[in-house]
Amino acid sequence: MENRRPRRRKPTQGFAARTAALGMLSEVLDKKQTLDITLENTLAKDLAKLEPRDRALARALATLTLRRLGEIDHYIARFLEKPLPAKARMAQHILRLGMAQLLFMKVPDHAAVDICVSLAQKEQQARPFKKLINAILRKGAGLKDKLLPDEEAARLATPDWLMESWQEAYGDKAVAIAVAHLKEPPLDITLKGAVPDGLEGGKLPTGSWRFEKSQDVRALSGFDEGAFWVQDAAATLPVLLLGDVKDKRVLDLCAAPGGKTLQLASSGAEVTAVDRSSPRMKRVEENLARTKLTANLVVADVETFESVETFPLILLDAPCSATGTLRRHPDLAQLKSPKDVASLVDLQARLLDAAQKSLSPGGTLVYCTCSLQPEEGENQIAAFLSRHRDMKRAPLTAEEFPALAEFFTKDGDLRTLPCDWPDKGGLDGFYAARLTCDKT
Repeated sequence: MENRRPRRRKPTQGFAARTAALGMLSEVLDKKQTLDITLENTLAKDLAKLEPRDRALARALATLTLRRLGEIDHYIARFLEKPLPAKARMAQHILRLGMAQLLFMKVPDHAAVDICVSLAQKEQQARPFKKLINAILRKGAGLKDKLLPDEEAARLATPDWLMESWQEAYGDKAVAIAVAHLKEPPLDITLKGAVPDGLEGGKLPTGSWRFEKSQDVRALSGFDEGAFWVQDAAATLPVLLLGDVKDKRVLDLCAAPGGKTLQLASSGAEVTAVDRSSPRMKRVEENLARTKLTANLVVADVETFESVETFPLILLDAPCSATGTLRRHPDLAQLKSPKDVASLVDLQARLLDAAQKSLSPGGTLVYCTCSLQPEEGENQIAAFLSRHRDMKRAPLTAEEFPALAEFFTKDGDLRTLPCDWPDKGGLDGFYAARLTCDKT
């Protein structure tokens, strides 16, 4: 009887999405590339070949796996007699994707296991571990009713250095911050004007418009007409601290990707937006065109930027560790380190010094970061004020900003935490300080 090769299985539904998610995970964890860069550059061509549904699933799966990575690795380790060797990196990633689907997604057990075994067969480096992957995931399916409490899961998902820094800065709130990072964030948009007909969601106390769950932004009512742009509620607050900007000249430093530029322009400001990244400023230009707003865009290094005239209002949204945005960017927890924070602190100090040179006498400078690290916020401003005796803090008051009062620190700065607004879905972690200039 003639020997026949076994029939090759047809690709399981959703296989392309899982393959893409595996690529994303490898780019982030092995090549230390951010998920945003991976999506926009490294894997952009491959992702463009997928159906929109598969692209969305791939991103959701990769993001979920990164969000709960420490917890997922904890579960996998229960079924391993010894750690996987270095050569098994792809097998480890496949196990992670499989466990994420089994425990946190509505994927049938057999489908999650079969797809991951198929992934292992496709990936040469993972092929020798195919049986192990199959065995571990079949056992993992039994953990659904034995998941760790949120607090334990959050500690596992948070690098030790971050948790220790938050405990020192925020005490008991540190665990609540970490728990908030386990949850998928809502979608916030900033409206240019009236609410478009048919737009669902609801208005927040600070003015942002919120959807409880992620949405296909381009499909929302009013997108094509430029009625809004995506911007977390916390990210809108620094602009509000400048007060009424209508018909006033505002210098927006480190402006890309441009949410605050659009916010200023829609409020009637004469905006000069400066950023060193030409590609990112191209996106700002595109969003200005879509929303039919205007601003003067300048591609330049803020440290060396020199303006012919000074500005009465300046916003410096400084580059930072972005630890306040881990709900949206869980990959950063795996990519950032204390050394990165130290380097960014030095850069922020230089940017602040450069910004104050462009400030008019009696003018207002708002400094902000989307970081939870005090070194990049409260401590940074304390050091700046000690260097510049002609600058002083202009404390925020509840009389000025009643909707923001719950976020004010004892010094009159603004500090939001991901665990704030638990009944509304939370918000990103942000810090902002309002400063004025006494020089004549």
